Amino acid sequence: MSAWARRSAATAAASTAAATAAAVLAPVAIWAVTDPLRGHPLRITDGEETLDLGAAPVAVVALLASLAGWALLAVLERFGVRRARAVWTGVAVAVLAVSFLPLAGDGLDSGTCTALALMHLAAAAVLIPGLAGRPRAHS
Repeated sequence: MSAWARRSAATAAASTAAATAAAVLAPVAIWAVTDPLRGHPLRITDGEETLDLGAAPVAVVALLASLAGWALLAVLERFGVRRARAVWTGVAVAVLAVSFLPLAGDGLDSGTCTALALMHLAAAAVLIPGLAGRPRAHS
């Protein structure tokens, strides 16, 4: 591997890691403003069961979604899918749209629903351009 290719691969990895980290931090920041600062705990109620959403679950879900997106893009590029980034962007937007479906159900007050919707949008707003526009690693 040439020095240029190593630098290109390192730049791509750093760019991807930065986008992933930002996509985790964005929803956690929204949680921090909503729950501890504004005093609106994020809760999902299902009958008698109540689930409190803290920073850790928010961060873990955002991290898993980011890593899944990263993996899908890597697979598309690895297998030489034509216009892999455009395909990935379409899939990412579709996943974002589907992620709003559970927010329409019962068990969420309007504040929790709004905060969760903003978290989804914030993660996508960082991750989609961050991964789709990252430098390519050439071997």
